Amino acid sequence: MPHVHAAHESYGSQTLAAGSPAFAGMTEKGMRMTSYRPICVGVILGAHGVQGQVRLRSFTDDPESLFKYKPLTDETGQQVMVPHKKGVTKDGFIASFKGVTDRDQAEAMRGTRLFIARSSLPPVKRHEYYEADLVGLRALAENKKEVGLVIAVHNYGAGTFLEIQPVKGKSFMLPFTDSCVPRVDISKGHITVAIPKGWLEEEKPKTRKKKS
Repeated sequence: MPHVHAAHESYGSQTLAAGSPAFAGMTEKGMRMTSYRPICVGVILGAHGVQGQVRLRSFTDDPESLFKYKPLTDETGQQVMVPHKKGVTKDGFIASFKGVTDRDQAEAMRGTRLFIARSSLPPVKRHEYYEADLVGLRALAENKKEVGLVIAVHNYGAGTFLEIQPVKGKSFMLPFTDSCVPRVDISKGHITVAIPKGWLEEEKPKTRKKKS
């Protein structure tokens, strides 16, 4: 069973928007380069108290790891962010940043996401992946026919699902299991999928028949 490490680019799941330039112009070489893009590992939720502390949510498998990763930056990559852990909350941590000394400054940081270079993340074991490595991969059938593109990774507690945008039509979910995704080749920029018979029919919303 493959395992996916949570290091997100958006809240709760990592997503590549269909129709975006990155989606439309993705090439095999370009997809290999996704391993080097910045990965979001946390977000500032707002101010805590009046002394410049903030509420911070971690997106890493081990939430505490957020404070070990260096260097963290803002979304532009220009400003280095160094959070100092001050406490724990039900949805994350209380943290402080150098130079932030009052509530107004802390509140101004609300929504700021913390990023780290993909190359700075710890290496993963065999059959383990970061979500950032999966989004943007081409999905191919066993016969090499193009199925679509992985645009998101979701996990709502019942296992990991890949959201695949087909060449035509709406996106669909596929369980990230050995049987449904028998091969993952990140270096070549694609996965091999085996869609169970009838799976796509089950994905379609059922329409009610009108009474005659």
